[in-house]
Amino acid sequence: MDFPLLLVALVLGIIEGLTEFLPVSSTGHLIIFGDLLGYNDDTSKVFKIVIQLAAILAVCWDYRERLIKVASGLRTEPSAQRFVGMLFVAFLPAAVLGLMFHSKIKALLFNPITVATALVVGGLIILYVEKRAYKPRIMEVEQMRWSDAVKVGFAQALAMIPGTSRSGSTIMGGLIFGLSRKAATEFSFFLAIPTMFAATAYDLYKNWALLRAEDLPVFAVGFVASFVAAIWAVKSFIRFISNHTFIIFAWYRIAFGLFVLATWYFGWVEWSEA
Repeated sequence: MDFPLLLVALVLGIIEGLTEFLPVSSTGHLIIFGDLLGYNDDTSKVFKIVIQLAAILAVCWDYRERLIKVASGLRTEPSAQRFVGMLFVAFLPAAVLGLMFHSKIKALLFNPITVATALVVGGLIILYVEKRAYKPRIMEVEQMRWSDAVKVGFAQALAMIPGTSRSGSTIMGGLIFGLSRKAATEFSFFLAIPTMFAATAYDLYKNWALLRAEDLPVFAVGFVASFVAAIWAVKSFIRFISNHTFIIFAWYRIAFGLFVLATWYFGWVEWSEA
């Protein structure tokens, strides 16, 4: 058994779980740390799909009561039908644009330097949004209108650029369009479910030939680590944003992005170009 590789799987699984639902870009962190740890081969592509699936299952588990309630009332409850409709409308922009540009973006932009640049730019955008102090008109997800869902959906689509952050784009878009911090964050969690399941299924289909039985222990370690870390992160994040702004995440993004760019500029780390 390859214990060093299992350790890498544990580290990357924890990173995925901790960052998937925070506005710091889990994909960006996986690209950077995967490159740094030398785990960026074909097998790593499937591994990242597995640990992303674990993270989304974690949020499903955390919100299981609400999801079960919506599912059970889908035939008869207008509120449940409207909620699912909102998620579908918000999901469409990323789904359509993802099918159109997914392969090109992966080929051209999935590298540490692009990620670091996007981290910095995204951090500056968060600072700008927080400085504007948008006044919320929607305190709960249930108060959203169809037009709100469409606008947040297009904001989420910006996250196709690695390092941008799906949750960051969705939450910041929500704040700009009038959602409260809690509503924007919760809608980001719920919107992640169809978005990430669809992305996971698509990536798994594209990389099915890379699945190997001997990789199961590595995938299992990463899956469990990601699941546990994601549950902790979601609960902690909801508590945090009830009394804090997102500014700390902005400065983290900027500092981390500038550090990676500095290691590239001064030649301290030989980052991959693709």
